[in-house]
Amino acid sequence: MDGARTVVTVRRGVPAGAETRVAELYWEAFDRKLGPALNPPETGRRFLAAHLRHDRAVVALRAGEVVGVAGYQADGRGLVGGGATDVLNTYGWGRGLGRLALLVLLERRPATAQLVMDGIAVASGHRGHGIGGLLLEEVARVAAERHCTRVRLDVVDTNPRARALYERRGFVAVRTERTPLPRGLLGFSAVTTMERPVVPDTGGAR
Repeated sequence: MDGARTVVTVRRGVPAGAETRVAELYWEAFDRKLGPALNPPETGRRFLAAHLRHDRAVVALRAGEVVGVAGYQADGRGLVGGGATDVLNTYGWGRGLGRLALLVLLERRPATAQLVMDGIAVASGHRGHGIGGLLLEEVARVAAERHCTRVRLDVVDTNPRARALYERRGFVAVRTERTPLPRGLLGFSAVTTMERPVVPDTGGAR
C-alpha cells in the first residue's frame, strides 16, 4: 500500500474541535440504527456532536484529520451522552417521548469485568486499510488497563462487513436477539452480541 496514504496514528480521546467530524462518522456508520431515534440527519448529527464524552473514545488520525473512531463505555459513561432532558429539549415533548423509548432499546450495559464498545466508524474513503483493526486493538489495551477480562460489542444484522472485521480480530458471537419492533422501524431486525477475551495488562512499556 502507498505509505503516504496509510500513515495513521491512533490516540485516545476526541480532539478538541473534532466533535462535528466524529459525529458525522458515527452517523454515517450507524444511521440505520440511530436514525429512527435521532432523525432528521442534520439534527441527529448536531445532537451527537453536542453530547460527546471526549474521554470515551479512541480515534485514528491521518494528516491531522479524524478518519476513524471507536467509542466505549466505562464507569457508566459511553462516548455518546445526552439524557432524557436533552432529547426532549432538542425534539420537543411530542416527538421526544417516542425517541426516548427507541434509545432505551439500544442501550447496552456492561457485565462485571466487561468493557462494552459503543461502536466503531471509519471514513468511507479510508476503509480497507486496517484502520478498524488499529482502533479495536487500542480499545483492547484500554480494557486491559482497566482490568477487564472481555471486550463486548453488538452488531446488527444489516452490517455484515463490520461483523467480518470483528471475527477477524478474535470476536466470537455469543448470542443473537431479535428486536421487538419491525425492521422497517429500526432499520435492523436482530442484534448479535460478540465478545473477545482480553490479554491482561502486565504493566510493560507499550
